[in-house]
Amino acid sequence: MYDRNHLAHRLRRASAHADDRPFLIHGAGWRATSYGTFFHNAERMASALERLGVHPGDRVAVQAPKTQEMLELYVACALAGAVFLPLNTGYTPPEIRYFLSDAAPVLFVCDPDKLDALTPVARDCGVAQIRTIAANGSGTLREAREAEVPGYDPVPRGPDDLAAILYTSGTTGRSKGAMLTHRALASNAETLCDVWRFTADDVLIHALPIFHTHGLFVATNVTLMAGGSCLFLPGFDADAILAAMPKATALMGVPTFYTRLLDHDGLAEAAAGMRLFISGSAPLLAETHDRWRDVTGHAILERYGMTETNMTTSNPYDGERRAGTVGFPLPGVELAIRDPETRADLPQGEIGVIEVRGPNVFAGYWQLPEKTAEELRADGFFITGDLGKVDADGYVHIVGRAKDLIISGGLNVYPREVEALIDDLPGVLESAVIGVPHPDFGEAVVAVAVPQPGVEITEAGILAGTADALASFKQPKRVIVLPELPRNTMGKVQKAALRQDHAGLFA
Repeated sequence: MYDRNHLAHRLRRASAHADDRPFLIHGAGWRATSYGTFFHNAERMASALERLGVHPGDRVAVQAPKTQEMLELYVACALAGAVFLPLNTGYTPPEIRYFLSDAAPVLFVCDPDKLDALTPVARDCGVAQIRTIAANGSGTLREAREAEVPGYDPVPRGPDDLAAILYTSGTTGRSKGAMLTHRALASNAETLCDVWRFTADDVLIHALPIFHTHGLFVATNVTLMAGGSCLFLPGFDADAILAAMPKATALMGVPTFYTRLLDHDGLAEAAAGMRLFISGSAPLLAETHDRWRDVTGHAILERYGMTETNMTTSNPYDGERRAGTVGFPLPGVELAIRDPETRADLPQGEIGVIEVRGPNVFAGYWQLPEKTAEELRADGFFITGDLGKVDADGYVHIVGRAKDLIISGGLNVYPREVEALIDDLPGVLESAVIGVPHPDFGEAVVAVAVPQPGVEITEAGILAGTADALASFKQPKRVIVLPELPRNTMGKVQKAALRQDHAGLFA
């Protein structure tokens, strides 16, 4: 009955006749949730959504802990034709206010511990319904699910219908809602299943959050489409991951996972039976790649993607996984290196802006047609804003970003958002926020602040001033106080010079 719904059909197809197969394995006793139970719950959740007034095309926003119920809600939205909108669990109420006002969801689901703080925010934004999911899966949304029965008839949805909105960062202005279609999510996961050789025999260690592309649309969708299993961990815990490895075949992580695991004894023994280690969301240092291979005998497979495109390139499963590169364009994905001014294709080896086109690319930015037109060309190519090159062997290298976006621990940070907050602090004349290499996070957020004349400001004071207003991953790890910011003759702050001056801050 799922075949009328493009994404749901593909998520269910591999397990349609294997209801007893375990999908999620979690908890101290490795309790298993079967495919049959999971999809029956998702069907009941879809019925609950309809009863709560959610119609096809409506947005369902969720800021809740990583649980089975949150994944059920994602699949339920696909079944009901709704648009799933997951939000980072670190966002503060002022940040949540922006997303709810911009996306105008019918339903907002949050952690019951945050209900008192977020209810007035949601009400002010006109959200009709508020429900909860707790860290143990309990809450009013599960209660609504329990009142329904399995057997939901999925809403017909085609490839071009909207399945999700993920808010992504830029370097200026507010976050933009990237609109992801059923085709974009389904085609990308199907391709990754193929190129990474995932099957029903695979057991993935899932320690990623499920509010962004990597943990939700890569790790979860790939597992569902392969009919495999997930060792579903609430978050990164090195000891838990090492304990899980003998039961698993694959791990998807950000570079921080691998740097921290390398500091633990027993890694080589635990990893001996694993099939595949995948890294993404931030650049993997060549040093980490080499150390991992030396310790475990495995070469990490690094890939490249972003919210607007899902995954676009991957190092090969068979063949050399080359450190410092992100491999080759995925099947069906076109990648071009172009001059940022003329759009002319650049010769092999030259550095330019990466543009990509394929079924994986998003449909545009929510309610931002002008911004969509700037970055998603009429011919289907998306301007990633990343600078890269293709070497003589065809491997893609990411050499920088045309914009100053910071990726810390796999999460995107707007420099301008942090700067605006610091600039408003007492005694601050101006600031510049940069990303500095960090052995654990890939990049660390560092603020450079200039005091007003005759005023003294301190690192401790600025850190305290940002602590309650920003999610922890956006907060500066260090603050440098300077008498002035470096500028060019046009008065533009030279962030490249600041990054160079402070590149060794965490060495």
